[in-house]
Amino acid sequence: MDDKTGKITPTILVHGGAWGIPDTLAEASVEGVKAAVKVGYEVLVNGGSAVDAVERAVRSLEDNPAFDAGHGSVLNSLKQVEMDAVIMEGDHLNAGAVACVQNIANPVSLARLVMDKTDHVLLVGRGANMFATEMGVPSVPMETLVTPNAVKEWEEMMAYNQTIRSCFKNRNIDEAVPVQTGHDTVGAVALDSKGNVAFATSTGGITAKRPGRVGDSPLIGSGGYCDNRVGAVSTTGHGEAIIKVCLAKHIMQYMEQGYTAQEASDKAIQYMTDRVQSSGGVITLKNNGEIGLSFSTERMAWASLQSNTLNYGLNPDEKCSEKFII
Repeated sequence: MDDKTGKITPTILVHGGAWGIPDTLAEASVEGVKAAVKVGYEVLVNGGSAVDAVERAVRSLEDNPAFDAGHGSVLNSLKQVEMDAVIMEGDHLNAGAVACVQNIANPVSLARLVMDKTDHVLLVGRGANMFATEMGVPSVPMETLVTPNAVKEWEEMMAYNQTIRSCFKNRNIDEAVPVQTGHDTVGAVALDSKGNVAFATSTGGITAKRPGRVGDSPLIGSGGYCDNRVGAVSTTGHGEAIIKVCLAKHIMQYMEQGYTAQEASDKAIQYMTDRVQSSGGVITLKNNGEIGLSFSTERMAWASLQSNTLNYGLNPDEKCSEKFII
């Protein structure tokens, strides 16, 4: 919120996944989150809603093969693509999610249809794809969602446990684990001019996962959460660990106790490390426009836009800034 005018300042924050992003993908990851946050911010400054902004931002990330969502999704053990996504608005706490969907270019928009067009919150597998057909969402060939990098990862990391160990190495513990080649979830949180918050998260999951495996991304309270009374969160990292600690809701509870967005993010990530010895990342936006982000993996691509100032980073404690004028 602008202290001088009392008006709410539209704000959006996105992430491209918390993992050990290799140098070969570093530039593409940073440019991808910068492009996505600009798309979402344009929605906000033109009077659009927070939920429209996060959907647009995540669609941008799903369309970018640098990220494990939509067109960059990784392959399961059967060499197939199964994707999860969720979207939620903080006014009435309406939400929609899909899990294990196939042949959909933008799962986040299918999740939006679940929220807007049904009485349900989560549709999975065949049922989610049947719903997509009912809604006129086109089916795309699986090959259009698979990158050469995804195929390479599948060949290298068919052992599920090795995928977990390599993809989500904690930069502070377990230094013996080699740098990974997998990649992870994307997400966005936003605050619009009316004071509404929203979040969206989307993923192709973990390379070589079992068919039918669902991570944290489509689960309310784990892959993300939002409430106008508090703020919004989107998470990324090892899904099973995030589910165990209900990471997003954990952060919300810290903010309700009076912690800042940054303090809440740091405390929750540290709790996950201590409690289940795993790693990940979060982006957090308080309902007053305060921003927080934290990650325990080697890198996390992120970007934010507020008051025409674009901030972004990749490495721990890295923050770059530039002006963005529409």
